[in-house]
Order: sequence, then C-alpha cells, then structure tokens
Amino acid sequence: MNATPSSTDHRDHTYGTDHAYGTDHAYGTDGTDGTDRTEPADQEGRTVHLDTAGWGTMPAAVRALVADCASREDRYGPHELEEDLEDVLRTEVHERLGALLGVPAADTAVVTDAAGAFDALVSRLTPGRGERVWTTPYESAARLTALYALRDRTRCTVEVVPLREDGDLDLEWMARHIDDDVALVSVVHVPSGCGIVNPVEEIGQILAPYRCVYAVDASYSAGQLPVDAGRIGCQLLTGDGWRFLRGPYAVGFAFLAPRLRAAFEDAAAHRPLPPNAAVAGLNAALAHHTATTATATTATATTDGPAGLAGQGLLPALRAAVEECPGTELIAPGRVQSAILAFRHRDLPAALVRRRLAARGVVLWKTVAQETPLHLPRSGATTALRASLGPDTTPQDIARFGRALREVVREETAGVQRPRPARTLPPTPTPTPTPALASAPAPVPPAGPRPRPSARRHLTLCPTP
Repeated sequence: MNATPSSTDHRDHTYGTDHAYGTDHAYGTDGTDGTDRTEPADQEGRTVHLDTAGWGTMPAAVRALVADCASREDRYGPHELEEDLEDVLRTEVHERLGALLGVPAADTAVVTDAAGAFDALVSRLTPGRGERVWTTPYESAARLTALYALRDRTRCTVEVVPLREDGDLDLEWMARHIDDDVALVSVVHVPSGCGIVNPVEEIGQILAPYRCVYAVDASYSAGQLPVDAGRIGCQLLTGDGWRFLRGPYAVGFAFLAPRLRAAFEDAAAHRPLPPNAAVAGLNAALAHHTATTATATTATATTDGPAGLAGQGLLPALRAAVEECPGTELIAPGRVQSAILAFRHRDLPAALVRRRLAARGVVLWKTVAQETPLHLPRSGATTALRASLGPDTTPQDIARFGRALREVVREETAGVQRPRPARTLPPTPTPTPTPALASAPAPVPPAGPRPRPSARRHLTLCPTP
C-alpha cells in the first residue's frame, strides 16, 4: 500500500483556516496571540529588538506556518504546495491586502519587494522628452536608480522637491510648479534613513487635478501607520512585507490603479515571483496585524506624533534615551515623526556602537549615506544608527537600551581619550655591501615608522544631477 498521502489527505489538516492562520487557533484569547513565548522572563536576558524597520520579528504562528510550508514543499514538491495554498495565493492574501490599503482586492499584487515592483512599472513608463519627474531628498537609492534609468531612456528631467527649513517637504513649491508637464511623482511615506512622516495625502490632493502618475513607497510605514491608498490618491503604492508587518523575507505587495495594471503585469512577467511559503506567511502576518491593531485605522497624524506605534508613548522615551547620552545627535527632520529614530555619535563610528550594543543584547541597524544619497550626505552624516519600535517593544526595553548606550559611549570614549604608548620599531639592520658594490652608498633606513593610511571611510555616492 502506498503510504504517501494525497494532496486531499493533508490539505485540510495543514492549511485550513482553523489550524494554520485562522483567528480561532493562532490569535485567540488562550495566550497564543502570535508572540514568541519562549523568551526569558528576565528583561535583562531578553534581546531588545529595536530594528523592526529592518526586519520585523515574525509572530510565532507566522513562523510556524512558514516552516511547515517549507517542510511540505521539500517533501511533496512546489506544485503540490501551490495546490494546497490555492485559495490563499489567489484570493485570501489579496483580500487582506485590499483591507489593509483601503482598495479593491483585485487592484493588489504580491511581489518580491517594493523596490522591484517600482522598477518594474517605471521601466514601462514613456514620458516625453523634457517632461518632468519629481522625487524628494528622502528617496531611496534603489528608487533613484530606477528614476535615473527612466531619465536616460526617455530624456525626461528629474527634479527634486525642495525642503523647508524644518525638513518638511515644501508643499507650496509643489502647488506652484505642478502642471501637466509632470509625468511622475515619487514620494516615500517614511524613509529608511530617518523617521519623518511625509504628508502623502496632502500631496495627493495637490496632484489630483493633473495627469501625473503618483507613486508612494510605503515600505517603512505599512504596519506602523495607517496606509489608505484611496485617501492618498496614488496610482501606485508599494511595500515590503517583512518590516512592520512582520512577515517573512522576499515578499512584498503593490496597489496598482487599473490604468497601470497592464504595463505592470507585462514587466512583472519577466521577474521572479515570491516563494509560495512566503506568500502564505504574509497572509498570516496580515491576519495577525488585523487582529492586534487598534480599531482606529484612520486617525490623523499631529505634531505630537502620528497614530500607530509612535503614538503609544514610546517614541518620546526613545528620543530621551538618545538625547541623554553624551555626544549623540538626533537625525530627525520634520514636524511629524514615526516609530523610527536615527542618530549618530560625534566621535564614535556607528558600526562600533552597533556591535557593542549587540553584545549587550540590544539590536539596532547601522544606516549608511548611500541608502538615501540625497539626504544623509547633505546632513553631514556618513553613517548613523537607526532604532525602530515594534509592537512588542516595552518601556523596560527602552530603559535597557538607554543604559546600554550610555555604557558603550562611556567605555569607548574613555578608550579614545586614553593616551596610547608610543609605538617602537626594532632597528633596521644595515645591509653589508658586496665587494663588487663596495663603492655604492648604503641605503638609508627610514627615520621613523611608515605613515599609516587614514581611518577607513565609507564610500559616499554622489547623485547624478
């Protein structure tokens, strides 16, 4: 007798809504709310994860589902897994994305990552020679690369929207200069290098009467802030699923206005698809996010902080922990901030501080200037540290981060200021001349140690004007 189960034998058991990703099992009130309960109860023994913007830790139920999908794919093959996940891949994940973004499910797409989806669409746009493309100083290097390629291919021009003195985008400049010569406007909702929240809805209102394509990058806002593509008024919105949504890596999403879908699908047909296990994990992460998010999803951002993670009172404590540490400088332009905070130390390299914090169980991200080449280099920062809150961050985590940061700075600055003993080199032996070269002068040994090269520096890319 063949002991290998058929797809019908294991499909309902593994992927039915009551077992794998339904609210009754994974997110009920029995304690299995999706968080990892294996962490030590002692706060000093628990890893303080302040890098949700880089990689959100998957809830336990999501992680278990992804592992199970990978195991079944390895045992039965990818086609069998795809058949088992047919409802999830074709219907359920799109319904959840539509609910998250406030758009019809049919207008959503699952992609490998946000930058790839943006590049796929931009590669099919055909603005006329001399038409304008707008971007902002907070744009990522990946999206700038796509825009510069569009400029080189079509001979359009790329213009950067200026900033006000406080770091906010100059909306008055946009209102004065917008016309039908603007073919594309690319705005990042929350950039990777700092926590400013750009007013994407107000920008949408300015652009609404004109023909331009409005593209919004929600990679660092989806999951921590309300993101409603309908209210924003954009025609393209992209995001990553592994940051604040806490899904698996290599899966993202996009909203496309109907007039852009044909061009996008033509480009996407030549690009890799996300793994089926990752799509199932994203679907489960969306279900977890819906179950744990506050009911108010359309709250308006204020100068005290936007709704979402930053509105839980932890961002002021995070800022205070950084500001209380001697020698630190915040990189926080703009009046409205998200759950991301960037900073640097005047004397210590960001990589060194990050490593020392990690040794103390505090995880942050080191960001470099070329990630946002139009912003960080002009602010004087070559490297910086980025801390980002998550749904599991506690006040105790912030306090522990503050103590660890002060300890690292105190120890490392003491090491920098401590005089080092002079380096002594062994005497250089004078070579004995051979008889044939006795009349030649002996080589003169160097007077001191060889000059050492300057400290290693990070390469800063200069953006093309």
